Amino acid sequence: MRVAGLMSGTSADGVDAAIVDIVQGGVNVLAFDTFSYPRTLRQRILAACDPQTARLDEICHLNFVIGEVFSQALIRLTESSNIPLSSIDLIGSHGQTIYHDPTGSRFRGRLVRSTLQIGEPSVIAERTGITTVADFRPRDIAAGGEGAPLVPYADFFLFSDRHRNRVLQNIGGIANVTFLPAGGDMSKVIAFDTGPGNMVIDQITHVVTAGKSSFDRAGKLAARGKVNSQLLGELMDHRFLRRRPPKSTGREEFGVAFSTDFYRRARTKRIAPLDILATVTAFTAKSIASAYRRFLPATVDEVILCGGGAWNCTLASMLRSELHPAKLITTDDFGISIDAKEAVSFAILAYQTIQGRANNVPSATGARKSVVLGKIIPASGMKALKWCSGKSR
Repeated sequence: MRVAGLMSGTSADGVDAAIVDIVQGGVNVLAFDTFSYPRTLRQRILAACDPQTARLDEICHLNFVIGEVFSQALIRLTESSNIPLSSIDLIGSHGQTIYHDPTGSRFRGRLVRSTLQIGEPSVIAERTGITTVADFRPRDIAAGGEGAPLVPYADFFLFSDRHRNRVLQNIGGIANVTFLPAGGDMSKVIAFDTGPGNMVIDQITHVVTAGKSSFDRAGKLAARGKVNSQLLGELMDHRFLRRRPPKSTGREEFGVAFSTDFYRRARTKRIAPLDILATVTAFTAKSIASAYRRFLPATVDEVILCGGGAWNCTLASMLRSELHPAKLITTDDFGISIDAKEAVSFAILAYQTIQGRANNVPSATGARKSVVLGKIIPASGMKALKWCSGKSR
């Protein structure tokens, strides 16, 4: 089956779009690209993520705007790769998370967790004419989970090994790990958010460069700084790092407010700006390594990196040092671009959803049971009728 995967992560940089053929035992990636959000749209999304600046009318509008942007991303990818849009059987869209509350709050004595992803899938199905599966997180939350992480199912599908303990380490805005024990089945998979990925690094870079750069390209700026061990110790004392899995996090804990406050406190101690950037880069590396030592049940043989943070050479070097003697490789070594892996994962999740197969991992999310994730928006016409009757073409 030919499936497209669409997603935008917590960094809110743009839309990752992948087209894959799902075949026996794996996937063939046919095309991938990232389509950056216009600067003003990204600013509006980040404002919508902040309870202090979010507006109900703006969220309502952005839901449909992002649906249009996601649709156009896929159409542009088909055009640039010469893949007919009509050849795609299915779309899996993660959407854009604007708020995620895995700890929840009480309503009439009952703990209620919640999450909100925008990027209206009805728009995507209408603009492309392709059945779309979206909004994957809420069903897991309804089943008692945190709705995250979602990709461990795909990680097991793509990267499990009979003889080696592997971890998939994604470094997006937030860093998340999937532990794949050698020869283990899905019930043995462990996955959780380790803490910040690029999120704090990006915000500090924005401040240090007076808004000229939104990220530290290849980690070159951090490489010019020196890690401040006292500041790093303060960061490593963050309460999230001590929480036992299952756990997930986002901008609510490591967003602009966290980064801005940390930078202000560091500057009052007369710490140089590039030293602050080096320190928060080390924070990402050290928090990942600490999570392995605290929460993984066995020694890791291979660490497979993916996500935008894998391009940060300074961060990768710090990780290599922290995780020695584990071997550090990337998803590129398996034929899947480090940038494409998350979008490919949502293509796989959508494929499982349309087949009626449970595709959450309760050992990762904390759900009471395995469930089928996502909401299905049928395309119009005969293809939709075939999907609804459970028959592929």
